[in-house]
Amino acid sequence: MSILSLVTETAPHRLSQMEALDTARALIAGNFSDFERLSAVYANAGVAFRQLAMPVDWYRSPRSFPERTAAYLDVALDMFVAAAQKAIAQADLRPQQVDMIVTVSSTGIATPSLEARAMARLPFRNDVHRVPIFGLGCAGGATGLGLASRLARATPGSTVLLVTVELCSLALRTDNADKADIISTALFGDGAAACILRAGEDGFVQITGSAEKTWSDTLDIMGWRAEPTGLGVVLNRAIPAFARREMRQAMTEMLAPQGLGIDDVDQFICHPGGAKVVDALEGALSLNQGALVNERTILRDHGNMSAPTLFFVLDRYRQAGLPPLSVLNALGPGFTASSLTLRCAA
Repeated sequence: MSILSLVTETAPHRLSQMEALDTARALIAGNFSDFERLSAVYANAGVAFRQLAMPVDWYRSPRSFPERTAAYLDVALDMFVAAAQKAIAQADLRPQQVDMIVTVSSTGIATPSLEARAMARLPFRNDVHRVPIFGLGCAGGATGLGLASRLARATPGSTVLLVTVELCSLALRTDNADKADIISTALFGDGAAACILRAGEDGFVQITGSAEKTWSDTLDIMGWRAEPTGLGVVLNRAIPAFARREMRQAMTEMLAPQGLGIDDVDQFICHPGGAKVVDALEGALSLNQGALVNERTILRDHGNMSAPTLFFVLDRYRQAGLPPLSVLNALGPGFTASSLTLRCAA
């Protein structure tokens, strides 16, 4: 399966990490006695800037679930349309030539889903197949791309548009905040990405394999908790240690059915869940310290945008020139590792 185009889209409002700390201190510190002790996470998260769906003042007022949903529907749709338009144009196509739309988003609820709403603004055919996916979290970039490639393979000649939009900032909780909320305000941002896939055509890279591994009894590591005001983050501080301990064996198992081993891979392209997660992945995969420089750059400039982040990283590797064999990988709720094998077009 070939990736014909890849674009990224940032949210409209930029926030520095210092501004994020000052805002979180003003909103959370009064209700959370350990805030100052934990505030070192802002300096250690590896994030300098991130982009937000709404102006920072919007987050200073308590928001109901309907208000958060309204913001999600408004901004996520704008970002969906912008990313889709650019991906279609980059592939030298028209919206009417798209046969299937895969939408990945876990940070808001939209029924009808985003691609259905986008049909009022983009001239997709009325018989286009829609595949909305919810619940993949940070693994959504890799898992969604793997699913889109399998759908393209199942219908040779069809054009598949994959769009992922995540507005993590809308989950900001100021009442009853806990450690996970502090970490999330230091780490997460908002973003979108889109790509076009098609079987049997040359793109800038080919997807030759995909795999997943879900560990049992790990539901409490990452996810959402339904609360009266919206979605509350579940984020276990043990994720870096888990990645360092488990990812080498998981990657070995995911590559083996493809006749590959870790040493065969020219470049691992990783979802940068956080600075400590990037360090853990370098250790687990026996990479040189600092090898995942593009991952750290994206984390620094945009924060962890959940599912779209992996596409931001892939785009940087594409601009620098992809090696013959790369493996995308990401971790997400489940707790699940997801990977894709990429071979560079000749």
